[in-house]
Formats: sequence, C-alpha cells, structure tokens
Amino acid sequence: VMLLFLASLLALSSGILSLDKLNMCMNAKHQKVEPGPEGALYHQCAPWRDNACCTANTSEEAHNDYSYLYNFNWNHCGAMSSKCKKHFIQDTCFYECSPHLGPWIQPVDQSWRKERILNVPLCKEDCEQWWEDCKDDVTCKTDWHKGWDWSSGTNKCPADSKCRKWTDVFATPKSMCEQVWSYSYLYTTYTKDSGRCMQLWFTGSNPNKKVAEYYLNAAQRGQSFPVFMLLFLSVILFFCNNVLA
Repeated sequence: VMLLFLASLLALSSGILSLDKLNMCMNAKHQKVEPGPEGALYHQCAPWRDNACCTANTSEEAHNDYSYLYNFNWNHCGAMSSKCKKHFIQDTCFYECSPHLGPWIQPVDQSWRKERILNVPLCKEDCEQWWEDCKDDVTCKTDWHKGWDWSSGTNKCPADSKCRKWTDVFATPKSMCEQVWSYSYLYTTYTKDSGRCMQLWFTGSNPNKKVAEYYLNAAQRGQSFPVFMLLFLSVILFFCNNVLA
C-alpha cells in the first residue's frame, strides 16, 4: 500500500512540475518571479509582450550598449556591425523574456544568478543567419561568459588575446551558437516549421511553448518506465498480501 501511495505521489508531482516548466522564469539577475503580460516591451523584445519574464525597463536596456543589465560591451574589438548586434539584442530578449525555457533550466552557483539555460535547441535558420550577419565582424574570445578583463567596470579583451576575424574564432554557425554563451544553446538542423527547435525570432503568438512541451513530454516518457514498474510492483505486492492474508 505504501509503494502504491509513493508511486501515485511520484506521478502526480511529475505532472505538476511539468505544468510549471512550461510557464516559468529563471532565478537569474533580471527575470521576474513569474511570467505575465508586459504590454510595453521595447522594440525587438515586443514579441514576448503577451507573456514575459522580463520587464519593460529590462527590454529597453537590452537594446543599449553598456546597459546596466550586465555592463557588457559588444564593441570590445571596435564597433560591432548593426546587422550582427541585432542578433545579440534578440538573443538577450529571448534570454530575459522567455517563459518557456523550463526544460533547459539548470541550477548554477554564480554570484549573479542561481539558474541558467543549457543546450536549448535553436532553429537552424536563426543560428545560421546570426553567424552570417556577424561573419565580417571581429572578436577576441570564443566563450563570452568568462575570461574577460573587468578592471574598468566593463568587459575588455584579456591581455593574452587578440582581436580576430569572426570566422577565425567561430568557424561555423554551430561553433558560434554553442560556444559563445557556454553551451546555453544547441545547434540543430531542425527548421522553424518542425516544432522541434526554439525560435529567437518570431512574430505573432509565441511558437516556443509547443516546442518546450514536446521536449518535456519526451523527457517524461523516459522517466515513465520506472514509475510504471513501481506501480506494477505495488499492485503485485498488494495482491500477494491480500491472497496470503
């Protein structure tokens, strides 16, 4: 009877957690505690206005050089081109505003956040266009999450690095999308109409909830066998106990 109760509790809690993971915010520096409407989201962050983890102020700062969000300098190797920068702005909007990143949120022990995203599957078009629009730019680092010189209050290239052409640092769209933010993203060959990849760029209703639901269900299918076995053993034990009694 106890095993049956535990199995039922596991199944119930798994379902509750699933619902949360489809509509939640990260425990990070600027995200809200819970997602909700934000009608005044600025410019490239506007697609998330119906349900967002970011505030209007955060969305505006996401568009600024040297914004208070992270004091991050896109122009660390001279001025970044506007066509390249728009992708990093969109990436910031996605990171700050998305309420459907639950399946990829992981705990992390960092001073500025308690959770991060890991291996979010990006659509092929978004990743490849990002790389294409940045390929003539210049940078000095592969992983932009760490290793900068912050002595001036904003990020500068470390002394042992030099500015190089983008394609020398990131030879392929895959290497850029995966390495630039410490594998926050995973390059995929899925296209936007597949329902199997997350879109940085979209118009209209947010297509990413259905994608998150797909991956969450896939993960649950992998976990369902142990729960099934526990239920099965519970029934057998319950039956044996009653027969023996």
